[in-house]
Amino acid sequence: MTQQATEAKALRRILEVTRKLAAPFDLDTMLTEVVDVSRNLLDADRGTVFLYDENADELVVRVATNFGSIRIPANKGIVGESAQTKKLINVPDCYADERFNRDIDKQTGYRSRCMLTIPLLGFEDSLVGVLQILNKNHGTFDEQDEFIAMALAAQAAVVLHRAKITEQIIESEKLDREIAVARDVQIGTLPKQMPSIEGYGFAGAFAPTDQTGGDLYDFVPLDDQRLFLLMGDATGHGIGPALSATQVRAMLRVAIRLGASLGDAFVHINDQLCDDLPDDRFVTGFFGLLDASEHKVYFHSGGQGPIMHYRAGSGEYDWHPATTFPLGYMPQTDLAEPLEVDLEPGDILGLISDGIYEYENENGVQFGQEGVAEVIDSLPDANAEEVVTGIMQAVRQHGGSVPQADDITIVLARRSR
Repeated sequence: MTQQATEAKALRRILEVTRKLAAPFDLDTMLTEVVDVSRNLLDADRGTVFLYDENADELVVRVATNFGSIRIPANKGIVGESAQTKKLINVPDCYADERFNRDIDKQTGYRSRCMLTIPLLGFEDSLVGVLQILNKNHGTFDEQDEFIAMALAAQAAVVLHRAKITEQIIESEKLDREIAVARDVQIGTLPKQMPSIEGYGFAGAFAPTDQTGGDLYDFVPLDDQRLFLLMGDATGHGIGPALSATQVRAMLRVAIRLGASLGDAFVHINDQLCDDLPDDRFVTGFFGLLDASEHKVYFHSGGQGPIMHYRAGSGEYDWHPATTFPLGYMPQTDLAEPLEVDLEPGDILGLISDGIYEYENENGVQFGQEGVAEVIDSLPDANAEEVVTGIMQAVRQHGGSVPQADDITIVLARRSR
């Protein structure tokens, strides 16, 4: 099997793990699933998840294969070094490595031969734990194993984050507390800062109808010239759709980590959502790749539209409809080539949810594409952030006393003049 085929197989297996994000399982059950997949994919004997206890500055074994309850200082041994440096450590011979902490082997009677140790990093690169895979059944762990392990660790961190949300909600006694926790976490998954690509400016805004919402957006830099753009809308409002949105974001980041193409990522995530979501649920989604070296955007839009392209040179607008059906609606069998958009100086690519277009005033008149165009026309030299602010202010003024009826999300990319 070629390396590409092996990575594609690994991608499919890892994406299967993300379906646990939509299941009502407890934290230990979800992490056990991650450990089991890690062992199977890496052909390893055992796996362990250490959670970071910030108050005690200790790493605690929450899930392990046949291990009991173990706590170690967060700076001790190989697992401690991985936690401190936030880097993967590949040890081919544990007992020949002076960093190896033999205490756990003494407590368990287990003999560690080789291991991969990978930090579990949450949002803003915060340490949430460490994943450790022990004793490859044939030989030692190689670069291919490191690649897969990093993707698995990224997914384990997502699972851990999501499950902690669920635990917090279950433990909360009041509904307002439950919603507040979910909102804080959802807001925490949004980009903390806009990406930086020479010749381009970016901006985003998110305003849920309830305290949580089903909209999402994300920027994933691939290098200094290429950027992955994501915007989506899970059907419904509240905690359920918010978790569906989080699931899509998580699966996309795993797919990108494994080097999936734009089309492959779209198809794999769509098919996984078909398995995970109820028949009456789906997610509209824009998957786009901006290549600044060519000044082009390639995209698939699953039920998400219209996609706005403002042409600064002529002052005209292209409103692209969805290119295919929503994610999770039905399996993809023949995905067309991505749509291609050329961005000239001053052009704007706008990913705008229907919460903007369909915002009604007291007379039932929608803000519409015309409202968006009026704002942009009135701000010819504005940067992306100023345009987003202008649209948000204009739609609120348009609505007047009418309450917001749908989640609002805006993502803009503007090429400099």
